[in-house]
Amino acid sequence: MFGPHLFTFYFFMLQAISLSKNYGSYQALKQLNLTVNAGEVYCLLGQNGAGKTTTINLFLGFITPSEGKILINNEEVSAADDLRRQHLAYIPEVVMLYGNLSAIENLNYFSRLAGFEYTEDKLIDFLNACGLQASAHRKPLAGFSKGMRQKVGIAIAVAKDAKIILMDEPTSGLDPKATAEFTELVKKLASEGRSILMATHDIFNAVSLGTHIGIMKQGTLIHTLKASEISATDLQELYLQTI
Repeated sequence: MFGPHLFTFYFFMLQAISLSKNYGSYQALKQLNLTVNAGEVYCLLGQNGAGKTTTINLFLGFITPSEGKILINNEEVSAADDLRRQHLAYIPEVVMLYGNLSAIENLNYFSRLAGFEYTEDKLIDFLNACGLQASAHRKPLAGFSKGMRQKVGIAIAVAKDAKIILMDEPTSGLDPKATAEFTELVKKLASEGRSILMATHDIFNAVSLGTHIGIMKQGTLIHTLKASEISATDLQELYLQTI
């Protein structure tokens, strides 16, 4: 497990209130209202261009909203707010780390950037907790699979004590074994009280992993569901009807 052994963990929530993003006359996101509470995994489904990545980019401060608010624990944040930098972590579809550095070296470097300094044993503990095999700890990331790189990325998020983790298509391109490992890792992160928002195309993984599911179309959140109240088959049918 992660948090309780390493930090005093405080529960955080992420909110969008009437959040919109316009590019000229094109509205990429329309009046989004969304809440991800501590311990929840919120899966956003939708076709390319539905607004999933725009939502994540707004939360991260990569782009600024045209309207609306972003709140962390009921406190509104701006694009450069320290709350955002301190408490959010991002796992993109392709985790971009330094290929010439080992897993331990990457973890050490990015932890220090976030203001944390750990012993080598503690860095190894993070990597082990995220499921990276010991034989890979000192190998350059250039030779890592996508699933292995994700584990290092998640170890970095845990090491910087991120309370909220945003993920964009994290299971894309993973084989079934790597997907299963990733699913268990995310469940473990949520069990520690982290808030997780994931943009995905994977309907079946959304049902097995998510606590809540949103379906987006053309920048609008059309449906919000509890994962426990819908089957993968019914979700697939609803998704196809929606898009």
